[in-house]
Amino acid sequence: MAAPRRLGRKKPVPACPNPLFVQWLTEWRDEAAEKGKKTQFVYQRALGSLRRYPLPLDSGREAAILQHFGDGICRRLDERLERHRAEQGADAPLEAMGRASPSRGGQESDPPGTEHRSLNNPSASQTLLGDLEPPPTRKARPPRQYVPAPHSGAYAVLLALYKDSMSPRSRGFLTKPELQRAAQPLCDKSFTLVDPGNRYTAWASVGTLIRKELVLKTNVPARYSLTPQGLVLAQRLVAVEQALISEGRAPESKTPQGTEPTDPAGEEKLRPEPQLLDSALGPLEGTAGGSGGQRPHDPEFVLRPGQFDIILCVDFIETMGGPAARKQDLMAELRRNAVPFDVRKLHVGDFMWVARERVQPRPGQLHLPPAQELALDYVVERKRMADLCGSIIDGRFREQKFRLRRCGLRHPIYLLEESGSTQHLSLPESTLQQAATSTQVVDGFFVKRTRDLRESAAYLTIMTRHLNSLYGNKTLMSCTKEESQGRGPLQPNSDSCTLMTFQEFNEGAVKNKAQTVREVFARQLMQISGVSGEKAAAILERYSTLASFPYSRKLGGWEPKSLPPLTVCLHPISLLAAYSTCPDPESRDKLLSTIKCGKLQRNLGPALSRTLSQLYCSPGPLS
Repeated sequence: MAAPRRLGRKKPVPACPNPLFVQWLTEWRDEAAEKGKKTQFVYQRALGSLRRYPLPLDSGREAAILQHFGDGICRRLDERLERHRAEQGADAPLEAMGRASPSRGGQESDPPGTEHRSLNNPSASQTLLGDLEPPPTRKARPPRQYVPAPHSGAYAVLLALYKDSMSPRSRGFLTKPELQRAAQPLCDKSFTLVDPGNRYTAWASVGTLIRKELVLKTNVPARYSLTPQGLVLAQRLVAVEQALISEGRAPESKTPQGTEPTDPAGEEKLRPEPQLLDSALGPLEGTAGGSGGQRPHDPEFVLRPGQFDIILCVDFIETMGGPAARKQDLMAELRRNAVPFDVRKLHVGDFMWVARERVQPRPGQLHLPPAQELALDYVVERKRMADLCGSIIDGRFREQKFRLRRCGLRHPIYLLEESGSTQHLSLPESTLQQAATSTQVVDGFFVKRTRDLRESAAYLTIMTRHLNSLYGNKTLMSCTKEESQGRGPLQPNSDSCTLMTFQEFNEGAVKNKAQTVREVFARQLMQISGVSGEKAAAILERYSTLASFPYSRKLGGWEPKSLPPLTVCLHPISLLAAYSTCPDPESRDKLLSTIKCGKLQRNLGPALSRTLSQLYCSPGPLS
């Protein structure tokens, strides 16, 4: 006969052996995620390891036996545990304290006066015997929707992207400088400068919007646009703001960023400022999607005389690789001439100058705030004769000149060092001299010839001092690359000038960034012998792409596949479409011959037009 089952008071086992540690790790993980810090993944791994551990822990030091628990997490747990025991009492067990403190998920502790059931309580015996159904679970509340607080960085970014999307001239995205400039008037915090006592700018909230799939980040340099969910949220913000304007009400208080203000009935109430939407559906100021010249230029920041220094920026390639002694000789010469310089990565050119803001230490901050920088209108490409020969052979010579013309700086300079003998180079000296002359006469670059490295350093020194005298007494205002293209040359008697920020200049000059079909077509044309950057640009003005819709090859040319007539009309005409309309091969050969190119507006010519026709229309190999 089996022994009778012993019934008695049993201590209930909590669902989680370490509720306090789980709660604190969850809070730290969420805080790191809101700030965009990578430590959120460290806390997430530690949280998963703790949830799998079945035994209670008495201190953070004991958690060191678990995976993903380092000294930092254990020390932080012990410090938090000491503060908690000071509030709840030193003798309170961890389990009791975990029940006394509701977790972030909304779990509440047992009400006071609740007693454990025993055998004297009939319902308790039924529970122990398993005859009673499990107690009803608390109904889970639906997750709250993320709504950024007014004046916050996320709120300003959403409105700025929405306003740009409503503009008829919108490109469908904003770059980081454009987005910061457009969102700054809508935000209380700065998107570029850190407030005293804080480690983050308002730009940190963009990471939260990306994680919540409200903002989409693509390309390099980054392009930001609204997702469908972000567009819906931005429209709600605009609608609520319009309602408040019509009622003549203004927000009375602000809620912390990322929270959802609610009224007593539990319904949402968004409280944006009424003045932010006076032109919500209008174009943005100072952005590519704005109206441009219809509104005055609103600079992101201004550097006044005495508030900046002229710094020479040296590409890090000039300090490494090749003969180490020759690379270091340049730096030594610049130091000997007392030239202030900074070595950094330049995506175009070897030397350039920036106006760097003079920053002052702020009370309560350990590090100096980042200095604002504006790119001056001068960039230098340095070549020795051997480098010039190699760049001509591999095609970098034309590509570098093309990128220098499109970098946004008005005065490109070619610094040519004629040191050493040219007898053992792959090209004759006459070809190199012709290339240098063509660069100055045809491309409009200023070519400076020096005898050796020391003379090159002397030229950079003189240029630095000249730019100090030219810009030192002027007020410098920031602008975008698009705005800089419409400005005139610098006037010596003017009191101010507009310059691109260094960040926008360098990001716009990235060589391997994502390219459009038009840009790829231009690079393809420039690989053909005889097609320069100006000729490729002239072809692109008339035929923006190679093919705008599907084509199938047939003998003697190209023909479009069967498409609705409306489809052909909506697309801009392409080069292959133009070739397909030519009645005979002779007309195809002359199709591009009358295109005007260059400063003198000369014809492209029949020879080059025939070459392009044979390349794109010949069904077999070229003869």
